[in-house]
Amino acid sequence: MTFKPAPFDVVEASRRVWADRWGESAASGVAVFTAILRSYQMLNHQVSEVMQAHGLTFPRYEVLTWLEIEPDSALTLSWISSVLRIPPATVTNLIDRLEADGHVRRVPHPTDARTTLAEITAAGRAVTAAATDDLRSRVYEPLGLEADERDRVIGLLAGLRAHHDEFDTERSDLLIKKIDTRRSDLRGDHP
Repeated sequence: MTFKPAPFDVVEASRRVWADRWGESAASGVAVFTAILRSYQMLNHQVSEVMQAHGLTFPRYEVLTWLEIEPDSALTLSWISSVLRIPPATVTNLIDRLEADGHVRRVPHPTDARTTLAEITAAGRAVTAAATDDLRSRVYEPLGLEADERDRVIGLLAGLRAHHDEFDTERSDLLIKKIDTRRSDLRGDHP
């Protein structure tokens, strides 16, 4: 199924209607929201086509990619829930489906008998690699924005997300550095 273009720029039309009726500040806000929403719908359609070709959904793919890049190849279900902002029951359903497909297996935590880990399998690694290659070549690389434009969009949206407490701005950089260091140490990247 092809994503069909709208007959006109809905973002600009909405901005003009709102500017005329409710003022420019509200109009620019609705334009930002509508631009993000329409861009999300367009990109989500492209991503969904890739996911469908690999028998995945994006949430399942996202779980697999985090498991694939994790040095131990396993994460707690509570970590997945917290970081991906997925309710625990939904994580359980995702893991059930990934396990049924042979992409992950549940394993006991080595030091906490109350905790279960999701561990990626060889089949999970294979489907993740294939889906990632398709996403890279079909969606992410031909995005339609140059590198500096992508960086500006990411920065602007990070500011919007931070303003609305979407993530812990005080600890974010430190926690990301810890993740990077752990992955680097376990790969043996340091001399």
